[in-house]
Amino acid sequence: MILCQISDLHIKAHGKKSYRIVDTADSLRRCVDQINQLRQRPDAVVVTGDLVDFGLPEEYAFLRRLLQPLAMPFYLLPGNHDERRALRAAFPDHAYLQQGGERIEYVIDDHPLRIVALDSVIPQASSGALAAASLLWLDQILQMQPERPTVIVMHHPPFNTGIGHMDRIGLADAPALAAVVRRHPQVERILCGHLHRPIQARFGGTIASTCPGVAHQVVLDLSPQAASQFVMEPPAFQLHLWDAQSGLISHTAYIGEFDGPYPFYNGDDLID
Repeated sequence: MILCQISDLHIKAHGKKSYRIVDTADSLRRCVDQINQLRQRPDAVVVTGDLVDFGLPEEYAFLRRLLQPLAMPFYLLPGNHDERRALRAAFPDHAYLQQGGERIEYVIDDHPLRIVALDSVIPQASSGALAAASLLWLDQILQMQPERPTVIVMHHPPFNTGIGHMDRIGLADAPALAAVVRRHPQVERILCGHLHRPIQARFGGTIASTCPGVAHQVVLDLSPQAASQFVMEPPAFQLHLWDAQSGLISHTAYIGEFDGPYPFYNGDDLID
């Protein structure tokens, strides 16, 4: 199975640019087109939060149009820029969005790799937290299928990254999550967004990782005093390949048109 992860779309209504610089809508169009053209098409796409910029109904309506060309199922979860009710209203046909109560938390059992989504959003805040009820629910869900390879998806990563301004708006209760995950060795990965960078860390007996942004990236500044800045490094998405023998293998794919592919030889290298 191939699970594609895209994150931090930050779509604005009517294609307005973020910070008057970043054309997030065009970036998402190019991302969707590239995913559809992959030689090995993903079985599903998970979108790990910050779907839109202000949580407005018109933003979600535009997002829906931009995601519609995806040729495979896709699963949405909120980030700190999102608004739960508006998201649910814009995607009424996505029944999984209605599984939880107030929080958007769900299980997808349709694929060889089980997908469990957690909601880390605190309304009107940039940082995240998990409810005690969510951790209890997670523990129960994982107990139900202990032999089933599983990924947990959420927006806020449960580890510090060294990027000061982002760590100050990280996840509040990571140790409680780690305690739950450590009890369930079938958890192959915790897939997160929020950081606009590819980052990995050991966590709770597994690996937690973040995905690059579809449009813009956070500046790589490993200082506690790092300023809140973005940079127009190449946008990217990730492909997580599930193999029964090797487990989960992750790849980062850059969005854009690049020279090649070329074979690893040329005419001068050939032996007559």
